Amino acid sequence: MSETQRPAAGQRWLKRKEAAARLGVSENTLAKRAMSGDGPPFVKMGKARQAHVRYLESDLTAWLDAQKRTSTSDTGATTAA
Repeated sequence: MSETQRPAAGQRWLKRKEAAARLGVSENTLAKRAMSGDGPPFVKMGKARQAHVRYLESDLTAWLDAQKRTSTSDTGATTAA
């Protein structure tokens, strides 16, 4: 495991099932978001077809914070002034 894959003190890697439960979504939804690139950051550990997807707790929190909106019509996109 490289230095960039080592979680900070107090952090741990979560399995997709654990991450989905934390976010209140299904594992399938989380997998689809990973494929489309609009979900929380993750790493694949292991070799190709047998790789395991893992999420850092802090990445889930940061991703959730970035999803906050002030109205239902807020897409989260920012415009240049």
